[in-house]
Amino acid sequence: MTQKIIVVVGATGAQGGGLVRAILTDKSKEFAVRALTRKPNDDKAKKLKDLGAEVVSADLDDLGSVRRAFQGAHGAFCLTNFWEHFSPEKESTQAKTQAQAAKEAAIAHVIWSTLEDTRWKVPISDDRMPTLKGKYKVPHFDAKGEADHFFTDLKLPVTLLATSFFWDNLVHFGMGPKPGEDGKLAFVLPMADKRLPGIAAEDIGKCAYGIFKRGDEFIGKTVGIAGEHLTGEEMARALSKALGKEVKYQYVPPEVYRTFDFPGADDLGNMFQYKRDFEKEFCAARDLSLSRSLNPELQTFSDWLSKNKGQIPLQ
Repeated sequence: MTQKIIVVVGATGAQGGGLVRAILTDKSKEFAVRALTRKPNDDKAKKLKDLGAEVVSADLDDLGSVRRAFQGAHGAFCLTNFWEHFSPEKESTQAKTQAQAAKEAAIAHVIWSTLEDTRWKVPISDDRMPTLKGKYKVPHFDAKGEADHFFTDLKLPVTLLATSFFWDNLVHFGMGPKPGEDGKLAFVLPMADKRLPGIAAEDIGKCAYGIFKRGDEFIGKTVGIAGEHLTGEEMARALSKALGKEVKYQYVPPEVYRTFDFPGADDLGNMFQYKRDFEKEFCAARDLSLSRSLNPELQTFSDWLSKNKGQIPLQ
């Protein structure tokens, strides 16, 4: 049997890496994986090669390299990483590059990892939250949502995969509990008592693999995924249990969060405000039962904490 090749953009990252490993550990061996990376000789890429992946050098800023990497593939998992460069315009260009390459390679199934364009609900003229970078409300959301049309305009066989808050942000993005003035750990979120859809980043890749395995079922559809929908209080309780010390949930209004001294605080403040203010719609767009049907190994927050609690910086 000839294996169908799935091209994975961002293969050494969390989302793409989750997909690569899901493909390589699937006993059916229906698919093979072509892992795209700008650094094919670094340790992460070498590990993927050792696991059985075809590792290919490609740069999303170089259309020619992406075209070559997509040739001969059956499927493509496409994404962009705003936090690498903080440029929504660059995200847009990179999305267009991937869509063009997929069209030219006649890819049979494309999955585009996306998010909502928040301006559909909070237009630029709406002063409930500040406008950022001149024309965005939540730049890292809006650029991805706006880029959906690159895939749909070309009439690609695409599934739009709407992701959720990465629990991994508690490890890598400094969002874990921090000691307050009283020395006690506080978990800060601008969500009030609203539920935040969250997911282990590697589970995004595993859900994507579930979509590929179900053939044409989700082509032309938007699929939203999450591991759980949790309030800040519920997350703090889970953190307390996992860490063995009390963690208090601390609500900070978005207008305060936006003033915090780290890159992207204004973007994230707007993001949390959007999720808070449109909780019902945002959660409803991320079906937990569907997510689990795509990825039977889907982790809960407690599952994720049991594996990753030691990596969460508490200072």
